[in-house]
Amino acid sequence: MRIIDAHHHFWDIEANYLPWLADKPVNFRYGDYSAIKRNYLAGDYRKDASEFEVVGSVFIETEWNPQDPLGEVAWVNAVREREGLPSVMVAQAWLDRQDAQEVLEALGKTTFVRGIRHKPKSATSPVEVVMGAPGSMGDEAFRRGFAMLEPNGLSFDLQTPWWHLGEAADLAQAFLDTQIIINHTGLPSDRSPEGLDGWRAAMKRAAECPNIAVKISGLGQKGRPWTVQDNGQIILETIDIFGTDRCMFASNFPVDSLVAGFSTIFNGFGRAVADRPKSDQDKLFWANAARIYRIDVAKGD
Repeated sequence: MRIIDAHHHFWDIEANYLPWLADKPVNFRYGDYSAIKRNYLAGDYRKDASEFEVVGSVFIETEWNPQDPLGEVAWVNAVREREGLPSVMVAQAWLDRQDAQEVLEALGKTTFVRGIRHKPKSATSPVEVVMGAPGSMGDEAFRRGFAMLEPNGLSFDLQTPWWHLGEAADLAQAFLDTQIIINHTGLPSDRSPEGLDGWRAAMKRAAECPNIAVKISGLGQKGRPWTVQDNGQIILETIDIFGTDRCMFASNFPVDSLVAGFSTIFNGFGRAVADRPKSDQDKLFWANAARIYRIDVAKGD
């Protein structure tokens, strides 16, 4: 199976400072994450993905030391030159910080950074959402930084619970020339009928914006193994909501190794869309990622 993995990480926790892996454990959506508090490098990834023809990949920032966002860019560039992966990178940047302009301009001058990820402030439930809260997508400081993305040729990877996707739609409509990519399928962690109804409505609202795409990834549930039975319907609904041209499959490795092996996840994607035309499958597994993240598959970058 030919793939471009649209969302994965590498880290060397012996050489670099990643607070969430090095310091006191954070409240993590999969629960205990001690199993991934170890180095995870290109050789580990290739071993995990060995069943597949990986023709490209997208490295997503790893919550590296926030005082040194460009340090991760330099480290990833060295990995790319040595290992041939990743193809491109989504870097860390804090849109509401004083150094946003400096950091975004530096990222825009690289040859392999395609966008940034800044996790906006989020509420813990739909009823606690406060529009325009400091650090949220409606915050004026956040939007000032967001306005600098398009001039620097950068897209925006958005990781936020589904109950903030209305704010994402407002943001997308205000900045029509900036590509937004929703991470981890909008985080449908609440699989109750009410939770899925809320997730579905929020995804439909986001899909109204042509400049929003979605990565189908991060579908694990706390205390449960990853299965097609649990996740297949969400995969298919996401494709139906956004359309085949705006969805990408991704591993979220090594994080999702907490719930399944790499092969289980990608073969599960394959089973979920097995009845789709090959042209649609190609888009989902690699072609959309190549287009959205501007990866030249023939050259590998």
